[in-house]
Amino acid sequence: LQVLTGLFDFIKEETHRNPNLDLKQLIKLFDLMESENLSLPLVEVSGNDKGVNLLTAHGSKGLEFEYVFFVGVNAGTWEKKRKPFGGYKFPDNIFNSVTANDDGSDEELRRLFYVALTRAEQHLFISYCCFKNDGKELEPSMFIAEILDNHELQTEKVFIDASTEAEYQSLQFENEVKPEIEKIETEYINSLLERFMMNVTALNNYLKCPLEFYFKNLIRIPSPKNEATEFGSSVHYALEQLFRKMQEGSQNSKVKNQNGEALTYQNGFPSKEEFINDFNWYMHRHRESFTKEQFARRLEYGEDVLSNYYDKYLYSWNKIVALERNIKNVVVNGVPLKGKLDKLEFNGKEVNVVDYKTGNPDNSKEKLKAPNPDIENGGDYWRQAVFYKILLDNHNRDWKAVSSEFDFIEPNNKKEYKKIKLYITPEDIGIVKAQIKTVWDKIQAHDFYTGCGKPDCHWCEFVKTNNMAVALHEISNEEEEV
Repeated sequence: LQVLTGLFDFIKEETHRNPNLDLKQLIKLFDLMESENLSLPLVEVSGNDKGVNLLTAHGSKGLEFEYVFFVGVNAGTWEKKRKPFGGYKFPDNIFNSVTANDDGSDEELRRLFYVALTRAEQHLFISYCCFKNDGKELEPSMFIAEILDNHELQTEKVFIDASTEAEYQSLQFENEVKPEIEKIETEYINSLLERFMMNVTALNNYLKCPLEFYFKNLIRIPSPKNEATEFGSSVHYALEQLFRKMQEGSQNSKVKNQNGEALTYQNGFPSKEEFINDFNWYMHRHRESFTKEQFARRLEYGEDVLSNYYDKYLYSWNKIVALERNIKNVVVNGVPLKGKLDKLEFNGKEVNVVDYKTGNPDNSKEKLKAPNPDIENGGDYWRQAVFYKILLDNHNRDWKAVSSEFDFIEPNNKKEYKKIKLYITPEDIGIVKAQIKTVWDKIQAHDFYTGCGKPDCHWCEFVKTNNMAVALHEISNEEEEV
């Protein structure tokens, strides 16, 4: 993972320097580095040389292993395997010199078979099936007969007991079980947990699936910024600059933009053109996150959306605000909390916490709901609103968080802009505090190696698809009812 992350970070840096970098140019860069003996620095702090590699015969070329288990050596998977879209072959009787077995395919397969055999350093096991599931007999590959003609090898029939077969069959019901990954690198995980502080994203991810928390918030697998997230970041930047310049302009009338030009103001805010220019600057600054078509489409769409948004709220915005406030070192029930708040609107000591959201506001209804029989833990946005109030109420300031507001920058299908304000109750605070404490205790106990088992969970399917699960646990009746 560290090797992958190091390579990934290098590619991100190069695409940031050159947004139009394509694969051919990147490979040329790798070739140049190799020719000049230039390497990327990397310090490995952990590792494990014990494991099982699942490889194809082609993929095993150039590798050697102490033990090799060569499975599925049946005629149907080797010389008699059907080859769809393999092209047209002339009938055998057209040319006397060409026969069905002289097209070179058997010899090519034989060489590939030899490659697989010679991957073993000390121990080689070759196996094949005798029968299909329906009881029909299967034929071993002709290559096994060729080996036995020249070498006396021990042949053993394998019988599988009913309990082992039943255990295997249970693995087929993958959508009804929770996958568990290997618990490794304890020292590395402990070092991460020593400096871990709970934020609302980590809390939401853990409640959705412990594996999602493990991969995204703890070991932080490398992932690129996609079109939607980078567009959202551009919008956030433009809004932050809009209010910062408003604050600076109230103190200094000679505030200038990035081109050194004096700003013009409307109702105390920079002009619409200045607002759009900040959005455009950020988009161009992070051009590498978009394809050419995506960039053009998002740029045009963003200018239109922000222009209408500016016109709608220009004369109703609260000007007494704090922006991008990082709050740390807050401890609630023994759990350290942190959070970054987009905007705080003040009415004396009373605070309305504003969080900007992109996307269609009509698609967020479920996320805004408090716990109910359909959503046991409540929606992500509801929990975020309560989490922010808990954060502010325990911050060393005499502020009082009275509400949380989600400001949707994009309109719905009816071209309507929406702001949705939630007022937090003591009952809400009690529920989320309990969620924070429960999740924190589970994280400290390293209870994040087993997934949620939901059929639509990306991370559970990721583990199953890539054969990373070391165990699969059935979902209990109580969990199914929940």
